[in-house]
Amino acid sequence: MKQLLKQDKLAESFSIAMLLALVGGYLDIYSYLARGKVFANTQTGNLVLLGYNIAQGNLEKVLYYILPISSFVGGIWLAKIIEFKMKEGKYFDWLHFLLGIEIVALFIVMFIPEGKLNVIANIMVSFVCALQVQGFRKVNGNSYSTVMFTGNLKNVAERFSHYSITKESDALENGMIYLGITLMFVIGGWLGALITMEYEAKAVGLANIVLGLVFILLYIEKRRDI
Repeated sequence: MKQLLKQDKLAESFSIAMLLALVGGYLDIYSYLARGKVFANTQTGNLVLLGYNIAQGNLEKVLYYILPISSFVGGIWLAKIIEFKMKEGKYFDWLHFLLGIEIVALFIVMFIPEGKLNVIANIMVSFVCALQVQGFRKVNGNSYSTVMFTGNLKNVAERFSHYSITKESDALENGMIYLGITLMFVIGGWLGALITMEYEAKAVGLANIVLGLVFILLYIEKRRDI
């Protein structure tokens, strides 16, 4: 139990949450601009487009959206199994393993040509986003998402509203945390748009650099707890 609590504290680091929010916004705009207008993170958008194409009788597009949605579900499933089955090491744990899978998958995506193979890239990016959302679920004890931000935006408004009524400092602090993470997601989208328009499919490599930094930060924090 103590080991699990330590792992949770590592994943709750605000700096790590900010970096992962950046990756979340970056990958969403990357998949939309470079990979055929599919949302890697926000499967809500894909579900709506799936319904639309079912109504239009466009079977090719139905499959086009079903595949990344299914990949996202599969990623959540696998991440949960890894969390449950993998034993904690002295310097590494299941979160490092998830990040390793993400980095390898995005490295492969860099070399998948645009066009007909976009569907494969979208499957892999959606899988990566699922691993991330399942692995990193809290910051400073508060639930959040690094890839789906409607809930985070709701929490910004809710915490600030609570503070305006009660003047509780915790509500203000938590509101600022959610606001910072939300702004970082927007910055990720802005940065992703600029780099994707310049480098197209290979632009995903920057997300890998940030994930590598998260890997290192987790390693450093884990060593401090030894």
